[in-house]
Amino acid sequence: MSSSDQSPSHNVFVYGSFQEPAVVGLILECTPVIVSAQLHGFHRYRLKGRLHPCIAPLKTGVIDGKVLTGLTDAQLENLDMIEGDEYVRKTVEVLLTDTSEKMQVEAFIWANKDDPDMYGEWDFEEWKLLHMEKFIEASEKFIEWKKNPDGRSREEFAKFVEEDPPVA
Repeated sequence: MSSSDQSPSHNVFVYGSFQEPAVVGLILECTPVIVSAQLHGFHRYRLKGRLHPCIAPLKTGVIDGKVLTGLTDAQLENLDMIEGDEYVRKTVEVLLTDTSEKMQVEAFIWANKDDPDMYGEWDFEEWKLLHMEKFIEASEKFIEWKKNPDGRSREEFAKFVEEDPPVA
């Protein structure tokens, strides 16, 4: 095995669309071991005009999510590319739901904690019913884009995951 095949293992807490194995499988090009976890001290917000949520610190907040375990550097890079500059990857401590063990993981935190576009509570089950199909299409486009950028920017990809405008 070459040294390029050996890669540090990363564990990442996810709280939005990446909880869905079909999405994770597309983005990472495999499905890692996924475990349930809670992140305390944060709140999961909706973002105006977007299909995905963000999280920001909130002393009394608790977020149910998942930990993607054993990710390679390349898989973490895929997540970084999708999340873009609006998120900051930080180390946080989660509580594993099944075992009550604490675990240090990385999480994507919304960079602008005072963003006026954050509101309410993002709901995973609602997202699955209303937006998952579109998000999976966007994920497929991301994989195509990553393999052949053809001069397109990450911002062009980001437009795929915006909400459709309301029907008047």
